[in-house]
Amino acid sequence: MAGTDTTRPMLAEGPAIVLVEPQLAENIGMAARAMANFGLADLRLVAPRDGWPHPKAQAAASGATHVIDNVRVFDTLAEALADCRHVAATTARHREGFKRVLGPDEAVGFIRANYPKGEGAAILFGRERFGLSNEEVGLADEIVTFPVNPGFASLNIAQAVLLVSYEWMKSGLGAENRTPFAGPQFTPAPKEELYGLFEHLEGALAARGYFRPPEKTAVMKNNLREVLTRPGFNTPEIRLLRGAITSLDVFSPDLPRGAGTPPGRRKPAGGKRRKKGDTGEGGDA
Repeated sequence: MAGTDTTRPMLAEGPAIVLVEPQLAENIGMAARAMANFGLADLRLVAPRDGWPHPKAQAAASGATHVIDNVRVFDTLAEALADCRHVAATTARHREGFKRVLGPDEAVGFIRANYPKGEGAAILFGRERFGLSNEEVGLADEIVTFPVNPGFASLNIAQAVLLVSYEWMKSGLGAENRTPFAGPQFTPAPKEELYGLFEHLEGALAARGYFRPPEKTAVMKNNLREVLTRPGFNTPEIRLLRGAITSLDVFSPDLPRGAGTPPGRRKPAGGKRRKKGDTGEGGDA
């Protein structure tokens, strides 16, 4: 798969993901894939409608074999949670009761803080059609809900699993804006180089009659300089731009815009360019 580096260690920890009576095998497979993307591995199913294992789930997992091949199936939710010490139930509906309600980042942060590798914790997800029952939510310690559009709040199971899995990965990065790889670090070029770019570009544009009418030259130059000072170019970028301008100078150093093709670039009569070394004279050798 794109972006997968098989030389790096496979992360496989975190809280158990429990799907209660999932109806579509494809959703199970996509949930497994989402878990694998973000380092989770313990997938538990409670009475899957179409049985287990299922080839459609294998296909939808798209290579997350370490998750899908180790799925555990239970007859009841209580059995699936028997070894857990902390359980969070996901729901999009308001529930009456005394359980605290958390966002996914808070819920996962609590698990990360109290169960560093997620062992002993579980997160519940309900059926595609109507989610978790009140009785099933009653088996959890807290409720997790997502900040979604209240007029269209229903999430696909795999999407919900992905959101929680992402929060689990992010909570272990140390900094929320940390990424798995970074772009190059650039130091802005000295102003001397930037001002040299101004002069080079303005000279090339002046040779081509760009600054018209003449009374607007100062304003047009100022506008160009404002655009060029905004990005904070580094030295290689300025060299790149000056190389492009130099190529224009070589092509047509003194020819103003609209004056036609530069000498040496014009086609000869007949529409064909002469080959190098061709004098154009006829006759036999």
